[in-house]
Amino acid sequence: MTEPEPGIYGGVDTHGDVHVAAVVDHTGRIRDVESFPASASGYRRLLAWMRRHGEAIRVGVEGTGSYGAGLTRHLLSEGVAVVDVNRPNRQTRRRRGKSDTVDAEAAARAALNGEATAAPKSGDGIVESIRVLRIALCSTRNTRTRIANQLRDLVFCAPDQLRHDLEALDTPARVERAARFRPADLTHPTEGTKAAMRALARQYQALSADLDELRGQLDTLTAAANPALRDARGVGVDVASILLIAAGDNPERLTSEAAFAALCGASPIEASSGKVVRHRLNQGGNRQANHALWRIVMVRLTCDPATRAYAERRRAEGKSTREIIRCLKRYIAREVYRLLTNPQPVADRTELRRARTAQGLTLAAAADALNTWPARTSELERGVRPATELEHRYRLWLGLEVA
Repeated sequence: MTEPEPGIYGGVDTHGDVHVAAVVDHTGRIRDVESFPASASGYRRLLAWMRRHGEAIRVGVEGTGSYGAGLTRHLLSEGVAVVDVNRPNRQTRRRRGKSDTVDAEAAARAALNGEATAAPKSGDGIVESIRVLRIALCSTRNTRTRIANQLRDLVFCAPDQLRHDLEALDTPARVERAARFRPADLTHPTEGTKAAMRALARQYQALSADLDELRGQLDTLTAAANPALRDARGVGVDVASILLIAAGDNPERLTSEAAFAALCGASPIEASSGKVVRHRLNQGGNRQANHALWRIVMVRLTCDPATRAYAERRRAEGKSTREIIRCLKRYIAREVYRLLTNPQPVADRTELRRARTAQGLTLAAAADALNTWPARTSELERGVRPATELEHRYRLWLGLEVA
């Protein structure tokens, strides 16, 4: 075990209004405990108080992504090393009790003994914008789904004629129809139901417009943040935003691809005992990132020949579908880690459109030659939905590559 560097080590239990800080020396002895306001002036006072006890080697902060976000940014801007500290486990709390002072001391000792090593997300770049916009997008999407369900339920219990008119329609058509209702006498149940449906339908339309705007903003930001990740097969706006948020603005904090796989819950966990040697599924980590890896796997199993060939080979070896998916998620976690930490230059696809227009060819003609839709060809030219095989065929057809 490496000997702690002489100096002081801090720990902070963060809250919405007050942060409780503790300082220990390199031997683990408590030097002092104090409370400070959760404000810019409080952050400055906290750091000055710590430095009065000696040189601050490392500070462990609970909740670096929530209540401790402001303090973390301040400490990092002052050149202080910060580590993210998990709350004490339940066994420790049952044994020692729970108080802010106890939590602050535990955070300081975790920073001292190396139990806490995770560097916090910096939260000062484009990924932070992606994170907050994704919060708005998810909220908008969930609210729109709830309204669509309410509109459907109103149809089920509507008067017979109204139910007959709307029951067979899908959600977009039902919304379009209900938004045009002109209810008359609201004392009649039919007219009252129309008024309720119109209100819900117009809310649905407004939320749809907001959702399209947010998706467009995330499309632009994710492409700017990491073009190589967006260029990967199976990675769209939603998946890219989730993985970028999981890594943060400072992906270099991820020490290895194994650490990233563990962060995404895609790493096997040792579960051996005695003569039994086995691993179990990791059910921890960032579950949204885990779901993003699963979505990439599903896309590639559908349209990527190499992935499908791998799945067939593993199935012939006796692996189940679930085991194959777990293996693929671990492999893709390795690939995504490399794209996050060392993105490679992305091919410029604007030449596809220039070459097509220079030859006087239309999108429809290109689509017919490639046996696809004109919209899909346009997406390929704009780099919205890259596809390696389709792009290769397109380049051959335009004469940009030789078979």
